[in-house]
Amino acid sequence: MRLVVLCSFAIAALMPVASFAEGPSCNAVVAEKKLAGAAKNSSLTKCKKDASAACEATAAERKLYGASKNSFVKKCVRIAVEGPDPAS
Repeated sequence: MRLVVLCSFAIAALMPVASFAEGPSCNAVVAEKKLAGAAKNSSLTKCKKDASAACEATAAERKLYGASKNSFVKKCVRIAVEGPDPAS
């Protein structure tokens, strides 16, 4: 069982996360539009919700389940909101 979980994490880590993160990040869009306060929070919330839906759909297409799906979706949403890691 541990081997299956470790393999799932390894596979999810090696898959590129490019489904939703192809456009500018949510934070970049908010900064570009110079939003503040409630407008900023509303925009970020909507963007996170859209990113989550897109990442969940991509995980389903790739037939990811369990821990590998959760890891993939978490990373995908983080990249969509914050932008790609500079080290990647």
